[in-house]
Amino acid sequence: MTPEEAPPGAAPGVAPDAPSATAAGPAVQLARQRLVRLLDAREWMPGSQLPGERALAKQVGVSRSSLRQALARLEEEGRVYASAQRGWFVRSDMVSEPPSLLKSFSEVARARGLTATARVLSRETRAATYEEAQRLRTAPTSPVLELIRVRGLDDVPVCVDTTVILGTHGDSLRSNDLTDKSLFSLLEDGGVRVTRSAYTAHAEAADHRIAELLHIPAGSPVLVCDEITHDQNDAPVLLGRAVYRGDAYRFEATLLRGA
Repeated sequence: MTPEEAPPGAAPGVAPDAPSATAAGPAVQLARQRLVRLLDAREWMPGSQLPGERALAKQVGVSRSSLRQALARLEEEGRVYASAQRGWFVRSDMVSEPPSLLKSFSEVARARGLTATARVLSRETRAATYEEAQRLRTAPTSPVLELIRVRGLDDVPVCVDTTVILGTHGDSLRSNDLTDKSLFSLLEDGGVRVTRSAYTAHAEAADHRIAELLHIPAGSPVLVCDEITHDQNDAPVLLGRAVYRGDAYRFEATLLRGA
């Protein structure tokens, strides 16, 4: 029932919530349906804050009590989440690595019907640190290309990605437009086929720099993922550190129990 079809006596654009047991259910369902339509239409972008309850109830056409119940249902469905004393927010589109399958950020996003974006913060050739040289199996102070980007889904920032690539493999990346390119694809174009990655993940609280780049409050949970990626000869070719918004990334893995 649209607001225009509301029974006589109802306020324009507001569906009445009668005190009877039968009225509450339909009003909550109506609110949920309208919120879903607005979310699907990207009325509010992933990660953004919803309007206040009073304004949102008026926009959806229900009472605030029905709105709260509808929002609670959408929270259970993973569409929105509540932040204490700050209101309701749209959940970011989740990115996850398929279990036991190495894919680039761009490939994972594309598989979910999303557009992967990147904003290059810095790109420089420098000498490898002692630790980097050890992990890349190269001589200390060997040249490496360090690339720092903010990765996004449909222009919503979800990750700060730092990649350190051996200088011998970084030539094709020094001048390429990396706003919508996969590093794995560019490496493969240069004859380097990525085959596996040693991956670790741990939780941290976002510092002010990361929080600003990801559009989240400082201290918000983030997932920090470190990797060493190897080529077809099982030689390490790059080191990566990706810092994801806690509400935008899910790590999946297939674990096998030994005999």
